[in-house]
Amino acid sequence: MGLRDILKREFYFITGNYQILVVSWIIMDLAMEMPVPNFQFYVQDVLGGKDFPMALGIIGLANWIAMAIVAFPGGYLADKYGRRKLITVMTMVMALSNLIFAFAPSWHFILIGTIIHSLCLVYQPALFAMVQDSLPPERRGMGSSIIQLIHGTFNTPGPIIAGALMLAFGLEMSMRIIYVIVTILYAIAAVWRLKLKETLKSGEPMRFRYVFSSYSTAVKECVNVWRNVPRSALWLFVVQTLIMFGSSLTNVMNAIYATETLGIPEEQWWLTFIPLLLTMVAASIPIGKMVDTVGRKVPLILGLSIFGAATLIFVHGTFLTLMLSMSLFAIGQLLVMSSAMALSTDLVNPENRGKVVAFRNFVGYIFNGVGMLLGNYLYVAFFPQLPFYVALGLMGPAILIALFLIHDSKN
Repeated sequence: MGLRDILKREFYFITGNYQILVVSWIIMDLAMEMPVPNFQFYVQDVLGGKDFPMALGIIGLANWIAMAIVAFPGGYLADKYGRRKLITVMTMVMALSNLIFAFAPSWHFILIGTIIHSLCLVYQPALFAMVQDSLPPERRGMGSSIIQLIHGTFNTPGPIIAGALMLAFGLEMSMRIIYVIVTILYAIAAVWRLKLKETLKSGEPMRFRYVFSSYSTAVKECVNVWRNVPRSALWLFVVQTLIMFGSSLTNVMNAIYATETLGIPEEQWWLTFIPLLLTMVAASIPIGKMVDTVGRKVPLILGLSIFGAATLIFVHGTFLTLMLSMSLFAIGQLLVMSSAMALSTDLVNPENRGKVVAFRNFVGYIFNGVGMLLGNYLYVAFFPQLPFYVALGLMGPAILIALFLIHDSKN
């Protein structure tokens, strides 16, 4: 059997909507990671965030609360009226919202842009549901890992470009240039997504006024959906929420912590993202195969354990051990996300997937927002290591739940 036959056998499912989404992610991922390494410095040093120590926490809270507001109607609309229109229109609006970041005169405009950007993610449940609709059961782990592979591969140039632009133009001008680039590439992806085909046929046309008029019905259906799914799906949701909360505690100030506490030079911080992204590229396919071969539970528990180790290394790190920590975070993320997505798809029927994703997103977003505000507060009010220690403490309950209360669907 030749290489072409092997590739065709392994990746036969990359077609149709899944292929279109893959291409759109490639386009968006080229820009997505560019602002990330220096975002905290942009807010603090350029836009006046240092004058208000809780600025990053408030921006993070607003981001996740806005996403939570649209989570329920997003899932309801995805399951009732379909996926395509929600995805295509909101991708374009989200693209244009990046211009606010590019021309912001103060951190307050970053707050406004963040809220608009996050409200556009009303399409997220529809996006996840369309991915799940498009993957065969025997390739769900691989399909999830390919998504992570794309993110890792095409995010990798982002920090390098950000670092080069910073060295060439300085922090402020480089960030403004980056957000213009993000706007252009997101707009291209939005146009490309017009090629998507609807996967959920409905007799009633989609109207965006339903986002608000259907809110109470959406909340009720997204809550009641848990009566119709296995208990393991509920416990999986608890584990995912714990992980999201723990990550938000640390992510809100990790760049500031690295520079102020660990002594990493600001112009070198972006370099720590490179091993993270390269590890995602190298490990995505093997981890996807692992999830499809050995089941979902073992990779989930392994990923949680690696997350804990990575957090411990980061909090006491040097420049080199930070790079090791970032690689471990990548492996942990791949293991947890691939196994969780595959297991959730196994356990939840297609007609309920949008609502389950919406409920999970709503609660997760609330916890993320509170976590960012709390992480910022703990960092400023107590001592810088405290958010990391709290995040580390959450790993124990998550591992125990995964070990004893989540049952692998393959068994």
